Amino acid sequence: MERARISLLTVCGLEELDGHSASRVTHVLSILDPDWPDPEGFGSWEKHHRMLLRFHDIIEPTDGQVLPQPEHVAEILGFADTIEADAGQREDGHLLIHCHMGISRSTAAMTMLLAQSYPDESEDAVVARLEAIRPQAWPNLRMIGFADELLSRDGRLTEAVSRLHARQMARQPKLADTFRRLGRAREVDTALRYAA
Repeated sequence: MERARISLLTVCGLEELDGHSASRVTHVLSILDPDWPDPEGFGSWEKHHRMLLRFHDIIEPTDGQVLPQPEHVAEILGFADTIEADAGQREDGHLLIHCHMGISRSTAAMTMLLAQSYPDESEDAVVARLEAIRPQAWPNLRMIGFADELLSRDGRLTEAVSRLHARQMARQPKLADTFRRLGRAREVDTALRYAA
């Protein structure tokens, strides 16, 4: 993210966190389920700024679960201000975003931060940056829809992410069934419109 002087970007899941403890991470965005305990390992990391958000990885209302909301997305986009504000205190930065698996909520967050940091890049170029960071990315489409609106991307970011979903399903056809079982059929059906 060039405007905030962040040259290293990482997306991972909970099981990968320990492997990044020595990576000189300067900023962490954690997205966890509301009832999940906070990872203990951060206490041993070098000094860093951390934002913690709690909501479930869903795209439709589900009993007993917290849907991602526009306020969550606004907080994620606002985290870039924190990164930028302390850019003068260091030569370089390393942003790590994680959720449980490092596939959906975290990649949605990275997508929107990239789109915000590179406002003149096409949405497909932004998604290509994401794929280079996290090849298995499947961004949460509800989160992306809110970011699309907040960043005035007029639906183009949602379309680019749906094309990514289509590519992921072409590589791994079983993903369609997996995401349908998870209550995310809308993502699959939208992606199928972009399948080659």
